Amino acid sequence: MVALEELVPADHLLRKITRQIDFEFIRPATQHLYSADNSRLAIDPVVLFKILFIGACSERQLMREIQINVAYRWFLDLSLTDKVPDASTLSQNRRRRFADTDIEQIIFDGIVEQAIKNG
Repeated sequence: MVALEELVPADHLLRKITRQIDFEFIRPATQHLYSADNSRLAIDPVVLFKILFIGACSERQLMREIQINVAYRWFLDLSLTDKVPDASTLSQNRRRRFADTDIEQIIFDGIVEQAIKNG
C-alpha cells in the first residue's frame, strides 16, 4: 500500500512551508470561537486555515482541487479517503464564526512571524 507521504515530492513547496511554519498555534488562538458543548463536529481550525492559506480561487474550485491534489491532502493531513469539507462549510465559518473578529489577521501575523524567524 502506498502512503500519502510517499506521493508528495521532497522539494514540494508545501513541504518547505510545513518545515518552516508550525500551524498548531491556530488551535489555541481560535479556541474561544468554538463552543465546547456544541454537538456538531466543527472542521479542525488548523485544517480550515490551511485551506485558506492554499486558496486563491473560489471556495468551490478550491475544494475540488483539494479532492484531487495529493500534495494538498498531505498538507491538510487528510488521507486519500478522508472527506474534503464542502465549500459551504468553509464559507459559513468565515461568515459566522470569524465575523467581527480579528482572528484571520492574528493567524496571518503568526504565519508571517514564523516565516521571517525561520527564513
